[in-house]
Amino acid sequence: MDDLFSDAVQQLLSAQCTPQVVRAIEAGGAHAALWQQLEDAGFADALVPESAGGAGLGLADVQGVLMQCGAHALPLPLGETLLARGLLAAAGVARPTGAITLAEASAASSAGGGALRCANVRLGAVADWVLVARLDPLGKGACRLLPTASAERLPAGFCLDATLQWPASAWDAATPVPGTHDLRTLQAALYAAQIAGALMAVFTRTLQYANERQQFGKPIGKFQAIQHQLAVISEHCFAARMAAQLGLRAPGVQPERLRAAVAKARTSEAALEVAALAHSIHGAIGFTAEFDLQLYTRRLHNWRQAAGSESYWHDVVGQALLGRNDALSLDLLRAVTDVA
Repeated sequence: MDDLFSDAVQQLLSAQCTPQVVRAIEAGGAHAALWQQLEDAGFADALVPESAGGAGLGLADVQGVLMQCGAHALPLPLGETLLARGLLAAAGVARPTGAITLAEASAASSAGGGALRCANVRLGAVADWVLVARLDPLGKGACRLLPTASAERLPAGFCLDATLQWPASAWDAATPVPGTHDLRTLQAALYAAQIAGALMAVFTRTLQYANERQQFGKPIGKFQAIQHQLAVISEHCFAARMAAQLGLRAPGVQPERLRAAVAKARTSEAALEVAALAHSIHGAIGFTAEFDLQLYTRRLHNWRQAAGSESYWHDVVGQALLGRNDALSLDLLRAVTDVA
């Protein structure tokens, strides 16, 4: 089922989410038609039970779908919507139509007058809803679904991200989502998978460029220095893919925190290295806006920081190691990977 679903997503995005379409949406163009095709195909309801009209897949089954979102630089929150609808279904909350993204709001982020403010909401400029976890200083809190239509949208760092602010009354009127949901861990597993997909796209494009670009009468890929860089990129890409798969190995719709930590830390590390090496191989052309490479490497840098960079998740893994009685790295690794 995973292969069938991811293959279907790959076919649709290859045809409908071309670099030209990505550029147009990034520039503020219409995105409703592309989203409607994704909606009609049922991809956003992959984690929703079949009894509720979804595909009834598990978290590990959608890894290929999330990777395809990264591999095509999809400028819409399909991954976020897929995971959010899974959470809503598990909580017994009716899922709304439209795209959903994820955000956190701490007590310190409340603006004057009690307004609720979420900074740097990923794809907040093209989302219809935001699943917001509002945390208190102790890290506890509640989760509610808020419409972006009632929020003030301000530009954020990445072109499709936004800082959203609602009046205080919006939180009280929003739909509660029962249960305890760790949205940061959920986002970490999501972005790890999307990074893995984008890394493979960068690797494929860089390998093709190295085989086509001629210098001194032969492809630059024939030079040992370039071959070494390509080998390093390959190592990072396949290690990141394995880590992303690990991050989504969970029985329900909520990833396990330690596995997600390993996945996000490893893929974020790879994002930094692969982006630098790919641009090095492409030379000056790779940095131009007209060249497609930047559509992927900009996202690699954005997703690397989203939901915590590698240093944040390394701390999580380190704390887990120190908290174990045996305190052996190999035992922790076996526990995370289920290797006997």
